[in-house]
Amino acid sequence: MKIYTKTGDEGTTSLFGGKRIHKDDIRIEAYGTVDELNSFIGLLLTSVSDEDQIQILIVIQNRLFTIGSNLASDPEKQMITPDISEEDVQLLEKSMDNMDYDLAPLKNFILPGGSLSVSYAHICRTICRRAERRVVTLNRESPVDQYIEIYLNRLSDYFFVLSRWLAHIENVKEIIWISR
Repeated sequence: MKIYTKTGDEGTTSLFGGKRIHKDDIRIEAYGTVDELNSFIGLLLTSVSDEDQIQILIVIQNRLFTIGSNLASDPEKQMITPDISEEDVQLLEKSMDNMDYDLAPLKNFILPGGSLSVSYAHICRTICRRAERRVVTLNRESPVDQYIEIYLNRLSDYFFVLSRWLAHIENVKEIIWISR
């Protein structure tokens, strides 16, 4: 089976349900950024050795595919798509609480960096924030499931806490922001 169809050669693509829209449509921007985040999580996974965090990151990748399928579906058609739930948000919160237990209280802004895994977690955090912004913009045009926005908001927090926790377990000093 060939992967190329040539149907997008003129700048349009299909949503699930068949509707064609421009490739720069905010809906495409939203799920494309979610896809980008998922790819960077794959990179982050190559530098994480903690089995519990690996399993959580794989669950997150699966939830991001769920979000992508939801965002890529034609909102004008009644389509059954997987959903994000309160339990998905709670998993992120529980994971953050567990990591926070090991961390010193945050008293300063910290700069991204210190090790590859810490840096990858910060990249995931910033891409997640962009995905959230794109979904918020899309939601003004076309209703989006509220748990998608909530999940992405909580997920960016998760990546921040994960970056701090990775620095902690790798014994990497956090880089404190120094104001002038």
